[in-house]
Amino acid sequence: MVRNDWFTRRELGGTGRWCVPRAARGLGLGVVSRGMWRAGSMSAELGVGCALRAVNERVQQAVARRPRDLPAIQPRLVAVSKTKPADMVIEAYGHGQRTFGENYVQELLEKASNPKILSLCPEIKWHFIGHLQKQNVNKLMAVPNLFMLETVDSVKLADKVNSSWQKKGSPERLKVMVQINTSGEESKHGLPPSETIAVVEHINAKCPSLEFVGLMTIGSFGHDLSQGPNPDFQIEVGSTNVRIGSIIFGERDYSKKPTRDKCAADVKAPLEVAQEH
Repeated sequence: MVRNDWFTRRELGGTGRWCVPRAARGLGLGVVSRGMWRAGSMSAELGVGCALRAVNERVQQAVARRPRDLPAIQPRLVAVSKTKPADMVIEAYGHGQRTFGENYVQELLEKASNPKILSLCPEIKWHFIGHLQKQNVNKLMAVPNLFMLETVDSVKLADKVNSSWQKKGSPERLKVMVQINTSGEESKHGLPPSETIAVVEHINAKCPSLEFVGLMTIGSFGHDLSQGPNPDFQIEVGSTNVRIGSIIFGERDYSKKPTRDKCAADVKAPLEVAQEH
């Protein structure tokens, strides 16, 4: 059982606090950071391979600065490939990257089903990191090599995902994270912190096809020494899942962005303002 017991890891320049559940320390649960490294600190201009090496070196440097009382869990690097072509995913895979993240169900399904990716990237692991609407659950469950859903934000969604994954007949449980809106911003999806424990307990007790592996939260801008959500800092305080996109793959061309997942009732829903870099 996950206890409703929060502790402060560090005070953030007087502007806020970074908190993670005490249970995450004992159980090795993942607390996700959506990160931004400042422009110019690293670049994809020299190629995906060089960028990946630089990012991984930076991650290890941040891990080395962690307090010794934190669990020794190696952070997972999720390369966010939204709007990027399959060839860039294959290039990153060729340089050792195995975990990739996508925000939109349709784009993920098309990219993961690409014959070249299926043939050349047999060990690829896809994370869905966008807001998931219940009418898109079955489509998401059809994604080849789907490894994790990072954005469960309600009991109803958990039940729908559990049922759909059961029908798929996979021998492995689907790994899921529960998304929490810790900043209280209306532009962000996620549960209020007060509802988190109930949803986690529901998944553990009522969703046998799902494996709860951690919490995902996005802090508000300005809470990291007035520099935005910095992966270095977030890794240092215990984050175990770090999303990096444009620093690896280059800036995104949103003029070619695929149609976002939506329904008529959700056309005007606000988008999350934070971006992976």
